[in-house]
Amino acid sequence: MTLQRPNFIQFGREICGDFTQAERREWWLANGLGGYAAGTVAGSLTRRYHGLLIAPVHPPLGRVLVVAKADATLTDGEREWPLYTNRWQGGAVDPQGNAHIESFHLDGRMPVWRFAMGDIRLEERIWMEPGSNTTYVAYRLEPDPLGRADGMKLRVKILINARDHHGQTLPGDFSPAIAVVDGQLRIAYSNGFTLYVSPRGGVIESTAYWVKNLDLAIERERGLPDWDNHLCAGEARLELIPGQSTGLVFSLHEEVSTNLQDAFERFHGHDAKVIELAETRTPEMVHAPDWIRQLLLAADSFIIGRPLPAFPEGESVIAGYPWFGDWGRDTMIALPGLALATGRYETARRVLETFAKFIDRGMLPNLFPGAGETPEYNTVDASLWYIEAWRAYLEVTQDQVALEQAFPVLQGFLESYRKGTRYHILMDPDDGLLYAGEKGVQLTWMDAKVGDWVITPRIGKPVEINALWFNAHRVMADFARRLGFSPAAYDELAEKIKRGFAQFVDKETGGLFDVIDGPEGDDNTVRPNQILAVSLTHSPLGPETQKQVVAICKRHLLCSFGLRSLSPSHRDYRPHYRGGVWERDGAYHQGTVWPWLLGHYALAEFRVHGDPTIAQALLEPVRHHLFDAGLGTVSEIFDGAPPHSPSGCPSQAWSVACILDAWQRLQQAKIMKEEAKETELKTRSISL
Repeated sequence: MTLQRPNFIQFGREICGDFTQAERREWWLANGLGGYAAGTVAGSLTRRYHGLLIAPVHPPLGRVLVVAKADATLTDGEREWPLYTNRWQGGAVDPQGNAHIESFHLDGRMPVWRFAMGDIRLEERIWMEPGSNTTYVAYRLEPDPLGRADGMKLRVKILINARDHHGQTLPGDFSPAIAVVDGQLRIAYSNGFTLYVSPRGGVIESTAYWVKNLDLAIERERGLPDWDNHLCAGEARLELIPGQSTGLVFSLHEEVSTNLQDAFERFHGHDAKVIELAETRTPEMVHAPDWIRQLLLAADSFIIGRPLPAFPEGESVIAGYPWFGDWGRDTMIALPGLALATGRYETARRVLETFAKFIDRGMLPNLFPGAGETPEYNTVDASLWYIEAWRAYLEVTQDQVALEQAFPVLQGFLESYRKGTRYHILMDPDDGLLYAGEKGVQLTWMDAKVGDWVITPRIGKPVEINALWFNAHRVMADFARRLGFSPAAYDELAEKIKRGFAQFVDKETGGLFDVIDGPEGDDNTVRPNQILAVSLTHSPLGPETQKQVVAICKRHLLCSFGLRSLSPSHRDYRPHYRGGVWERDGAYHQGTVWPWLLGHYALAEFRVHGDPTIAQALLEPVRHHLFDAGLGTVSEIFDGAPPHSPSGCPSQAWSVACILDAWQRLQQAKIMKEEAKETELKTRSISL
């Protein structure tokens, strides 16, 4: 067993020295509390969400940009080298410190820069303390045998803010009390929190001036305000001793360790445990390729603590960084990949139990509530994915005690849906299928809405909802058997649903209608939702129809990074995800590629053709994507048209999770196939 950290994402001057290339690549860190840090390889800010410390100042997810940048300048007393980069309104880029970056790599998840100025080499590292609103920035001057690196210093300007991470700041919007106390910079905000900045290996002094008109290029691409301003609250002067680390600690906690080496080891110790747990509990991960090991670390970033009054050990899942919170549907779809493929069985159970606290009328919330907020229940499939998540958990753990506790809750889901709940979610007694929807409400995962415009309303009987509905009854029948109850009622209804599901088969194409019995009749639009009728554990389709569905999705929808949300031949197809809110949301499910569906497609491919190696190879292009956009993680979406540029959130939970889950399950199938072959060969040998 090896616990070596993934270290395969790295670039040289060909990327780092090219401002455009360095700026488009982003690093992302998370602290397990919902807080995060992010930036670009170039060092410039391109999003309102970039910063060294974005913290949930108002838990659970009232996230605030607290520290924007630490702009460092290296000096030997005579010469100066700016190591930072700023992009300004009007187009200027000054200074362009990325010109000094000799290399960049991820050490596990930790971003590492190596600056080279002639014969001077300086390394910079950034990481977050797990479970703490604390960020470390460390510098290390490489030893020079000729002593030419002696006398080097860093001046570091500390840029802070105090805004919601979705906003912008005008000069003068906030005016904190700034003071240096016992060598520590303390910045007290009027809304009750204090930022502590501690130098390690130097001194710090307070300042108070505004750095104005920083340009945010990606926000401009998104049709949003493209500027920001930050307050320079202090400047640190750090002594550089060759071979030793110096740096700054930014924290919302007064008592925090400033020992950089100890903090470094804690961070990597945490990552080592993530890898060790996966390898110990999931044998398929022992010899996983480097890119899958990187995704194991990426998966950890989405798990957060969500303590509740009655459940202090509660946990949840951030749907995506930077702007998503924890969403019911996304969490349940992602949970097998995030927690089961990684060996985090206790986390899986705690997440399931946390969401159980918010069940209402047989429904899980789509948008998990913040402090004092009301949950939003506009989702028909979250409850059905919840049942599937329990199936996956029990398949791995055989946790009979948990099943006994959960079974009545799961029964309640199906009973509520059969009788009818909000938004006209109701079982049709004639065919057993599930109807859902009303005007102005989006209930399926294709949920884009701008103002009163629901882009893909899908009112009626959606195909994936009824595939999940069938799957849920088969799962519940299995659960009943485990507990010694009669499964007859679930089996009988499952058979009825299966017969009713035959209505989805489009006899002209051999594929499936996307929605039937809608206000305008049946919808034969070619969308990827039908793939779930093949990929789910229990399929309502026969083998031949399964093959036809996979063939249609392959022909019309399959791309390197996922499935298109709409066939390019459709009049509403949008090849690019660009523009302002209306343009982007209008394209969100109208051709945009979704990588979470790639995992399901690969599993469906395996089901119909039986070759796990071929199916697993479909996931391989994701490896190359890890070097682009959000480094070491997987983007939310991609353009439908080549070259399928990444977009949306640069780090998305179900994108990472569904790839991991599919890879692990297919790897398991490969191992079983190899073992069966070995057994057969041994049997033949003995018989001979």
